[in-house]
Amino acid sequence: MKNYKAFETDRLYIKPTTEEDAEFIFQLLNSPKWLQYIGNRNVTNISDAKTYIKEKMLPQLYQLGFSNYTVIRKEDNVKIGSCGLYNRDGLEGIDIGFAFLEEYERKGYAYEAANALKHTAFSTFNLKEISAITTKDNSSSQNLLVKLGFKLIGTTTLPNDDEVLLLFKISNN
Repeated sequence: MKNYKAFETDRLYIKPTTEEDAEFIFQLLNSPKWLQYIGNRNVTNISDAKTYIKEKMLPQLYQLGFSNYTVIRKEDNVKIGSCGLYNRDGLEGIDIGFAFLEEYERKGYAYEAANALKHTAFSTFNLKEISAITTKDNSSSQNLLVKLGFKLIGTTTLPNDDEVLLLFKISNN
């Protein structure tokens, strides 16, 4: 695999998700908050997770140089969450997203990872603007987006889904 951008913060390693992360991705995609706020991806075993990574994450990485990243805590090399930049159908531009296993929430990891990814998006990938979407009842994600400097600009729906989502944006000024 080509040498794609990985980066780190004081407490975290942030690396492109690969098939080696299948067990973790299986766990994350089936966590209660993922299912509640993001939705069921029908990943029912580790083999499904490998396929999901191969078909949903890696093609964008190969095409654009960025995609989903696995977030690893430096102190013990435990995979704790994911953060990514996505070219999502139905959204104009690139979207940032993040999800962490529940036991690693409320410790600043999501902010640390998403803030690093936001800066990398602007400085390394030369994006001019980043979008973000969240459900209306996901106040934790909304608060994090505001803390990252995103502004709520309205609502949107994605193709084949009638749920109205909040739409946030930030520009590289």
